[in-house]
Amino acid sequence: MARNKEGLVLLLDVGPSMHGVLSEVEKVCSLLMQKKLIFGKYDEVGVVLFGTDETENELAIEVGGYEHVSVLRNIKVVDGDAAEIVQNLRRGTFHGDFMDAIVVGIDMLIKKYGSTNKGKHRICIITDARFPVKVPYEGTKEEQVDAISEQMKEHGIKLESIVFREPQLLHDEATEENDRLLGHFAKRTTARLVHVDSPTSLLGALKTRNVAPVTVYRGDLEISPNCKIKVWVYKKTSEEKFPTLKKYSDKAPPTDKFATHEVKVDYEYKSMVEPDKVVPPEQRIKGYRYGPQVVPIASHDWDAIRFRPEKGVKLLGFTDVSNVLRHYYMKDVYMFIPEPKNNRAIVAVSSIARAMKEMNKCAILRCVWRQGQGNVVIGVLTPNISSADNIPDSFFFNVLPFAEDLREFQFPSFDRLPAAWQPTAEQQEAADNFVLGLDLAPPEREEILLPDFTPNPVLERFYRFLDLKSKQPDAAVLPLDPALKRITEPDPELVSLQLPSLENLSKSFELRENPKKKKTSKIAWRTEQPTNQEIEAGPAGGHNETATNNNVKIEDPSASRAFLTDTNIGDSDPVKDFEAMMSRRDSPKWVHVAIEQMKIYINNLIENSVEEDGSNDDKAIECLKALRKGCIIEQEPNEFNNFLKVLFEKWRATSRGRFLGHLCSKGITLICKEEAADSDVTEEAAKGFLVKLEAESQ
Repeated sequence: MARNKEGLVLLLDVGPSMHGVLSEVEKVCSLLMQKKLIFGKYDEVGVVLFGTDETENELAIEVGGYEHVSVLRNIKVVDGDAAEIVQNLRRGTFHGDFMDAIVVGIDMLIKKYGSTNKGKHRICIITDARFPVKVPYEGTKEEQVDAISEQMKEHGIKLESIVFREPQLLHDEATEENDRLLGHFAKRTTARLVHVDSPTSLLGALKTRNVAPVTVYRGDLEISPNCKIKVWVYKKTSEEKFPTLKKYSDKAPPTDKFATHEVKVDYEYKSMVEPDKVVPPEQRIKGYRYGPQVVPIASHDWDAIRFRPEKGVKLLGFTDVSNVLRHYYMKDVYMFIPEPKNNRAIVAVSSIARAMKEMNKCAILRCVWRQGQGNVVIGVLTPNISSADNIPDSFFFNVLPFAEDLREFQFPSFDRLPAAWQPTAEQQEAADNFVLGLDLAPPEREEILLPDFTPNPVLERFYRFLDLKSKQPDAAVLPLDPALKRITEPDPELVSLQLPSLENLSKSFELRENPKKKKTSKIAWRTEQPTNQEIEAGPAGGHNETATNNNVKIEDPSASRAFLTDTNIGDSDPVKDFEAMMSRRDSPKWVHVAIEQMKIYINNLIENSVEEDGSNDDKAIECLKALRKGCIIEQEPNEFNNFLKVLFEKWRATSRGRFLGHLCSKGITLICKEEAADSDVTEEAAKGFLVKLEAESQ
């Protein structure tokens, strides 16, 4: 067998107690075959049913016994027929004996592979294990498990047991004994026992893809120059992505059975000056944009400045666990284990891990996984104390962000709301009960949607559709499977149980529709601040008055401020007044009013500043900064961008252009998409506008 090539035997319980869930078992096993066709097309799979009316296995013929166990498919390379075979499993009328089925599966693997490629053979059993197994002819059931385990260890066979039982099923003497026997396998050999209680968790329990563990790093964990521990580092989690799509050509004739349909892509680079001339590789060079220009950097220059740290993992120090917040974790999770069969490394790792656990500490590491790596990783090491005697202690490692990786989002605090808008004790209690009621880990029940048993619904649906398209090219997309829908939608059972808390929550709060604000492309300006009488009265006829100032269209915003009284941006502290208006939440119009008033105030400052020889420029700059920040926080980037563009067009051709120079020196430019998602301006366009400001101010 090739590396990573697996030999698998599926043992499926088809007895009467499993009939209700066999349709889900068929889906899971079919999906297993479909994934193997994608990721492990050389894997070999056999299927055995137990609990059947018939008895069809070689052991029954050779030595007798092993009744009601039928080999549905012998071990052979997985193909499309394997996926179809498991989609229509026969229903049995006898209670299956999983111990007989395990022995039949082991016999099939030994006869197929002998002693070759140990560790690549696996048995997976799916049963409810509700009925007692037969008493062996000699010894006890535990002794029978010990004998079977010895055979499994000798031939490198792994066992994976998936026990499906619905939550309301009561445990009796038989189920407890069977759980004990299956658990005994895990103690004596390489075995895994999983209990599931829903079709969704069943989907995630069966590991459909065999991923070989590969070390990221093997070497020393340097505690100090005189203290080093040999460790191996693996990836604990990694994002599973869609299979790579291949370019496919349909130009080959349909009769050509040996056509590969492969598409080869070649790229040619041509000069802009001479479009017909191809530029050879030795004449091409990479460049990096720096402002409006592109700076070329040769490969030898880049190699000279590239950072090449030495391979190694070094301890920087320890800190309290509370100092490293969970949302700092980046990328995948790694696992540090002591070097296998190195007793000194095992004792050293265990001592440090248990000391860190006792003192509630975590370690900060500097990691360079391989020689020549272009970056250094700083991360946090947390202890993982093992609960099994035969598994050593280890560490989990998470990458931490640098200062440039952090994203600081400033949102208005609820503390700024007036007392009348703060939640009452009854409202707070209703919200608390609502959150507790929808807890996915309710008391005395298994946690819902455990990560270990929750498959990615997007990937699962893709694999099923791929299999369907392979058989029916014109097939339409099927609706989402109910088992996958439980992942993407609220659990109906959980919601129905919490209807009283939901009703109490809706009664505790007054719900009103939040109307969408109509955004206008016009820039609202006035040369004078409106008086309180204008604010209270509003425009006549309900329409906005318009006027013109230096060929710039101005819209009177007083219509949206008619509800306000005695609120304006004053001269003493305009920035504070503006921020106070922006933080108010007793009406959705406050944000718009604050922005419009600040625009008017800034415009007046600039015009009056000319007459007073620029004395108001600094104040206008501070107000413009506050306006920009407020528009980012409230997701109104276009309001600021349009205003700044109008300022530029208004002053660029006049003697007042010196104010544009102040904007350039302070780095005030348009709000780009990276700062506010609603912006229509790219980062390059924002930098280009800053260059235009500098050019016009000179």
